[in-house]
Amino acid sequence: MGYSLGRKTDGMDLGEGLRKALATLTRSTIIDAKTIREFNKELQKTLISADVEVELVLRFTRVIEEKALKSKPPAGLAPTDYITNIVYDELVRLMGQSYVPKLQKGRVLLMGLYGSGKTTTAAKLAKFYQDRGMSAGVICCDVSRPAAYAQLETLAKQANVGFFGIDGERDPVKIVKKGLAALKDKNVVICDTSGRSALDDALIEELKRVADAFEPEERILVISADIGQVAGRQAKAFDEAVKISGVVVTKMDGSGRGGGALSATNAANAKVMFIGMGEKLANIEPYDSEKFIGGLLGMPDIASLVSHVQNAIKEANIKPEEMELDDLSYDSFYTQLKAMGSMGPLKNIFGMMGMPDAPKEVMEQSEDKLRKYKVIIASMTRDERKNGRLLHEPGRIGRIAKGAGVSERDVHALVSDFNKMKKMFDSMKNDRNFKKRFAKFM
Repeated sequence: MGYSLGRKTDGMDLGEGLRKALATLTRSTIIDAKTIREFNKELQKTLISADVEVELVLRFTRVIEEKALKSKPPAGLAPTDYITNIVYDELVRLMGQSYVPKLQKGRVLLMGLYGSGKTTTAAKLAKFYQDRGMSAGVICCDVSRPAAYAQLETLAKQANVGFFGIDGERDPVKIVKKGLAALKDKNVVICDTSGRSALDDALIEELKRVADAFEPEERILVISADIGQVAGRQAKAFDEAVKISGVVVTKMDGSGRGGGALSATNAANAKVMFIGMGEKLANIEPYDSEKFIGGLLGMPDIASLVSHVQNAIKEANIKPEEMELDDLSYDSFYTQLKAMGSMGPLKNIFGMMGMPDAPKEVMEQSEDKLRKYKVIIASMTRDERKNGRLLHEPGRIGRIAKGAGVSERDVHALVSDFNKMKKMFDSMKNDRNFKKRFAKFM
């Protein structure tokens, strides 16, 4: 028996395509059958390009056409808003139900093929539960990939969760039994298993042996978003072979085929439990279909933004008093940069703010600029960070540039941007609540 990964290249960005189609509809002066069918053609093109299965796409647009043409908007609601709401509801239905994790003691068995992000997901899930008051640990039972032990051990240390493995041991059942004894004080134990390039008989047999020894409450398949609609067939194959509770879809931040993966797993009756939205250990969250679709359509997600800010401050080891701004100096500016650097890709942050279409080059330049600015500020003396006026003295800019390994132009760019922020800060400082609002946002 064999089941290949079937990885393909990325398609179109689903959110961008949906927003463009809806924008065209909004500009229409008359909403009739012709307008709806043209709108549906754009939806079909967008969804198919994002690797959603054709049958699902046709079913989806057929429902939209029927509802849009056979029902009337409630009083006071514009036809375009009514149709947008129909699209939103049907997209939520297409992408599956939301998942609410149970914060209780248990064991989680992770499965998946090579390249799915399974080992990183093990550490992310352990951190997720531990951050919510559940002590957690991971067991490395991947005996086929040489680097798996070292990778999971390193990630477990970063996540500050328990770890057990036996480097070089080839029997996963032996590792499981000893691991359960070593991590018996943990509320949640997550077991990372071996992968393959295909689901073959040898992998199925190994997973069954590990499952029998581990006795998990949850058997979760880890799937990479970039395999698109193949995810449905993969979930079905694993379920038939070893029975799965649901799936984690990783790499959702970098794949235009995430919609294809989500819709296909939903069609295969595989529950999406978590999604991975970046490389950092905090970048995993329970799947919320309404929030996901809201993000695609450009709706702000303030709750997630606040949560990301709080996690970023914690990850960057920033003390509460460091966020209390009496004056904006390079020291306090550096604190803000550290927090922003821990929030993950700026693309995700802009999306939470309801600005998913911010120019790509601006976001990429911004991330590069933030990294460069942190290095430059770190190259300053303590006095320079406290008193920016010292940078006007001859020789200081050159010394800072040399210490940071950047050009003097880069240092001048930082000074210019900092001065703009300081001017804004000083002009608003008389507002009694400004400092509190600024600190809360950052």
